[in-house]
Amino acid sequence: MKVSGNPLTTVIAIVTVFVLSLAPLSQAIAVELAPPGNRNAEQPDIPGASKRRTKASKTSFDRKYEKIRDLIAEDKKLRNKIHKVSERYEIDPIHIVGALVGEHTYNVDAYDHLQTYYVKAVSYAGERFRFEYDGETVVDFVTRPQFEVCDEDADSAVLWSCREEVWEAEFRGKTVDGKSFPKDRFGAVFFQPFYAGQTFGLGQLNPLTALIHTDRVHKVSRLPKLRASNAAQVYKAIMEPDSTLAFMAASIADSIDNYRDIAGFDISQNPGLTATLYNVGNSARRARELAETNRKRKSRGQKPLLPKENYYGWLVNDHEEELRAMIER
Repeated sequence: MKVSGNPLTTVIAIVTVFVLSLAPLSQAIAVELAPPGNRNAEQPDIPGASKRRTKASKTSFDRKYEKIRDLIAEDKKLRNKIHKVSERYEIDPIHIVGALVGEHTYNVDAYDHLQTYYVKAVSYAGERFRFEYDGETVVDFVTRPQFEVCDEDADSAVLWSCREEVWEAEFRGKTVDGKSFPKDRFGAVFFQPFYAGQTFGLGQLNPLTALIHTDRVHKVSRLPKLRASNAAQVYKAIMEPDSTLAFMAASIADSIDNYRDIAGFDISQNPGLTATLYNVGNSARRARELAETNRKRKSRGQKPLLPKENYYGWLVNDHEEELRAMIER
């Protein structure tokens, strides 16, 4: 997309495209089923950071997979929670299981018991911190004029996703009003007060992910709406297993909706794809990019590209039969 050199015009154009991309597809446009299984014959490369973390903890991906698999298999209480929250958000429980398996195989190591996650949640309850970068809170940051294109009254998913787009276009890796900003994700810069790359709880959620989905979780699960001005409230929500499962389900349901409404693909029967999107985030942007790629391919008489799993989702699809059997015990 080519736009004017004026910064505000650029942001308005980007956000306009983003908002329009959230509009549902015309009923005349058929939605294609993304078939089950992996599109890649072999597992895509695992990032070096994940390999280094696993090596440093003197374990292996196989052992980490087995540990989270066994935790779910042996914890009837957890399996019941997964089934109940999946029913509320109208998704297959395998999607939540896939995200849990992916996170605890490649990003962290699972605790031995669900109760440990509750204990860890309590340990953060007394922490005092806020979401900020270099002394500027995110609450103040989003009042900058660049963010005026984002509708403050919009759904939390639209509002915070719009703010992410503005960050990418106007601040990431740039110097604005004499202040330099890191070339990194919005969530990493403002929403990880302890150290970069940190996620929390059973679902290994980023605080920004929770803020994005807070309206959906409030509507479906009746949990209180989260506010960026109350970091402790956000961390409590993502640390406690009961609420983190709701945010996981909302994130997964949102990815399924985005790929259906924006890219024209039904990914609801492929847990490797939803796990991939849980891992990489920004499902609306990725659905938009896929839709644009396929629009160009269609104009050239080429077949559309199907959504593909990454290394994380590949593992989930590779073990889908075992994971399905486990969750249905």
